[in-house]
Amino acid sequence: MDQTRNRPQVVIAGAGFGGMEAARALARAPVDITIIDRHNHHTFQPLLYQVATAALSSPDIAWPIRSILRNQKNARVVMAAVTGIDVAKRIVHAGPVEVAYDFLVLATGATHSYFGHDEWAETAPGLKSIDDALEIRRRILLAFEHAEIASDSAKRQRLLTFVIVGGGPTGVEMAGAIAEIARHTLRSDFRRIDPGAARIVLVEAGPRILPTFPERLSAYAQRSLERMGVEVKTDSLVTDCRKDGVILKDGRIDAETIIWAAGVKASPAAQWIGTETDRAGRIKVGPHLDVPGHPEIFAVGDTAVLADPGAPPIPGIAPAAKQMGKYAGRLIAARVAGRAMPAPFTYRHFLDLATIGRKSAVVRRGRLQLTGYLGWWFWGIAHIYFLIGVRNRFVVALNWFWSYVTFRRGARVITER
Repeated sequence: MDQTRNRPQVVIAGAGFGGMEAARALARAPVDITIIDRHNHHTFQPLLYQVATAALSSPDIAWPIRSILRNQKNARVVMAAVTGIDVAKRIVHAGPVEVAYDFLVLATGATHSYFGHDEWAETAPGLKSIDDALEIRRRILLAFEHAEIASDSAKRQRLLTFVIVGGGPTGVEMAGAIAEIARHTLRSDFRRIDPGAARIVLVEAGPRILPTFPERLSAYAQRSLERMGVEVKTDSLVTDCRKDGVILKDGRIDAETIIWAAGVKASPAAQWIGTETDRAGRIKVGPHLDVPGHPEIFAVGDTAVLADPGAPPIPGIAPAAKQMGKYAGRLIAARVAGRAMPAPFTYRHFLDLATIGRKSAVVRRGRLQLTGYLGWWFWGIAHIYFLIGVRNRFVVALNWFWSYVTFRRGARVITER
């Protein structure tokens, strides 16, 4: 579809949850939409850790953007990385491409935050993309392979030690999944080492893991991890990440595999448009998710934070991004049609959930709190429901069932970096 100036041009930067919902909300609007993303696929990020721990393969949780939008005739896809925005001329620069806009939705998400120590990124990769997941999977599986042939006992122990920094949902889920790999999946695969002797350490700077959950659920999650053999270290601030381990304020852990799940920061979208941000780099937006001084620009998802200090905080999770994206799309459609502006954006929080391992999860929905086997089923059904496409739902459900029955993980392929 060639872009024309006959209809309002809407550019959506980012094809994550927020960007895709904004595009869908504009499906029937008399506008032309251009979705720009540096990847050709949309990723279901809540299950990235399952790719990183060999439970699922990447196509199970990622879908081509063009395929998702193939029936939406007013949308086109540009695979390119946004490098800048000319606010005065209303042009988005994306590599060799320049795209003019009448409305712009910034949905560029977030990346890892190392709290001023970006040099740790090479040693302790985070988990935000398919590439990240494949790299972490490679490191985990290689650690066992290298331990099998290590002649030095100290090096072998270091190879069999895995440190996860950050006790939020991602860190808890990663720790539980690695414990299952070591204790069950690889139990009979090696001859010189005992994978079950692997040391898995979850490090959290705060007083408890899952700090956004009720204290009862947080305590349950810690007990569950410890029953699986995971060491949980709270009140333990990481002061350095090195190739051979992490330095804590109160000691050191020798390890060759370190996974970062401790913090995030927004993409550089705010720098592109020269606007005010919070400390995490998120664009401060008005009650209608528009950028102050630029009513034609909207920011959603992890890219945005409400400027009103009295507004309830919006968590950086998929449902929040989807709600914000849908709101921005509907607002643009209303403005194009000359209809009244919708009420200011209000986030509706439905539930918090995190899986710990086999038969164990924590779920909170309002006053309802679930743990254990029931929580694990609720977590699984919720994630399958939100996957895109019948095929992916079936494949993921089948893989989970197979892993549950056999304790095996089928995506244990070590790829080149």
